[in-house]
Amino acid sequence: MEIIKHSGVYHFESQQFLPVTKEDAWSFFSAPKNLQIITPEKMQFKITSPLTDDVFQGQIITYNIRLNPLFKMNWVTEITSIEAGVSFVDEQRYGPYKMWHHRHVIEEVDGGVLMTDTVHFKLPFPLFSWLVYKPFVKKNLTTIFKYRTHKLDELASKNQIK
Repeated sequence: MEIIKHSGVYHFESQQFLPVTKEDAWSFFSAPKNLQIITPEKMQFKITSPLTDDVFQGQIITYNIRLNPLFKMNWVTEITSIEAGVSFVDEQRYGPYKMWHHRHVIEEVDGGVLMTDTVHFKLPFPLFSWLVYKPFVKKNLTTIFKYRTHKLDELASKNQIK
């Protein structure tokens, strides 16, 4: 997991192999309710919009999230693109970033699937973003995706990704 910056836009990518079928992976990752399962508890992540069984293009999903011990906020994303069984994109409409574009891809590989999360984001207040990037943003993103990797490994080992 490395974060690269270009023209003020940060690029983050995480990959994980899971020994599950592509159908089970899609079913799990395309259900908004499962996002809460794979987010660290300390973030107090809660979906506040009505839950659906599957994501759909144009869907607005609202959340409450604690980014650090002092700061809790609302976050709104829209599902802007779906290739059923393969990928979907969520983009922030309101939240902590100036820009947030997150593509989730499921690729069938020998013995399971390769999950790839690609995030492009831009921080608000470009002149001061360096003050919060390393101690907060980079640390939080790394923590979230490390937790997610660990949690997904645990769920896959218990055959709970469906």
